[in-house]
Amino acid sequence: MKIVVGLSGGVDSSVAAYLLQKQGHDVVALFMRNWNDASVTLEDECPWIEDSNDALMVAQKLGIPFQVIDMSELYKEKIVDYMFAEYEKGRTPNPDVLCNREVKFDVFMKTALSLGAEKVATGHYARVSSDFDENGTEIFHLLAGKDNNKDQSYFLCQLNQDQLSKALFPIGELTKPEVREIAREMGLVTADKKDSQGLCFIGKVSLPTFLQQQLKPKEGEIVEIFSNFDGFHADKPQFSTKLEELQFLSRKIKYRKSDGKVIGKHQGAHYFTIGQSKGLGIGGHKESCFIISRDMETNTIYVGEGRGFPGLFQTALKIDTPEIHWVREDLRLENGESMKVKARIRYRQTLEDATLYQFEEGLYIEFENPQSAVAEGQFAAWYLEDELIGSGVIS
Repeated sequence: MKIVVGLSGGVDSSVAAYLLQKQGHDVVALFMRNWNDASVTLEDECPWIEDSNDALMVAQKLGIPFQVIDMSELYKEKIVDYMFAEYEKGRTPNPDVLCNREVKFDVFMKTALSLGAEKVATGHYARVSSDFDENGTEIFHLLAGKDNNKDQSYFLCQLNQDQLSKALFPIGELTKPEVREIAREMGLVTADKKDSQGLCFIGKVSLPTFLQQQLKPKEGEIVEIFSNFDGFHADKPQFSTKLEELQFLSRKIKYRKSDGKVIGKHQGAHYFTIGQSKGLGIGGHKESCFIISRDMETNTIYVGEGRGFPGLFQTALKIDTPEIHWVREDLRLENGESMKVKARIRYRQTLEDATLYQFEEGLYIEFENPQSAVAEGQFAAWYLEDELIGSGVIS
């Protein structure tokens, strides 16, 4: 089978290419150049050049064809511009999820298939399996990677059945130490290369510096809310319907400056996110202060002291109807239906027991335990056992 591997210059995709070659497939390596502005990296380097060189050396070592494709314009349009727009609205985007949906498994996949490939492989720690339903339709399952510490199924949460039908994740059954050991045994230059900590395919990017490229600084106030705030202690009202209860539980508390005390200044609410504590420059507290809310109209940041601060927690969240995505369309809920699932609201978060409720106005996720730092714009993903079946943007 002819398979195109997205060779990123890291150890994971390197081993993915080797494993496919070992299985006897006709493997072709494609490197995606998605960013070419070194002015916003943390170090004086062009990360894509270094990664491209590493990918080339791996391809040469394995004896497979290697090609670089420039997708920087598409990446800027689909990912970078989206990021700027979301932060400006006071939301927290996840560029890695969008990169997989819009770039790797869309345009990149189409490019690979146009080269005669039957499948596209990446170095994600995830798995794909399939079976047939009673009508003979093949159903593809997106499964968590076997390495619980590296499972990346969350980043693939927006893929659809067609994309999964053409996707391969060769290292999904392996742990990271096993992947590195295979790379060392093969003498691959990427064997001990550190994992990328930057934005998807951009490199070692300082996010505040990156945002400042387009979002101008705008001084505003930091207001501390205290744990005795009335809104945290009001009696829970009586609800006549489950929808009313979910609307209440998923609501965003609207703070005012008069509810707390001004304790500092910031350079722009659009540079921060819910749950953030670093970069605020706040002193004089026993515990760190965490952002609990941002008012974009007044450019005010509201904070509370300590990880257990009540304003950080919610038991439910909402996903607007247009933002609901089912990987398993056959499991899609109809209005009025519910489903018990496991769910997470960020990468590497432990899966939490939750219930989905579908209504005409959107999908609600109610968690058994309150969730910390629920941020608008992030993706919530839900699972049945180890299968990711759907996701959506938190509203």
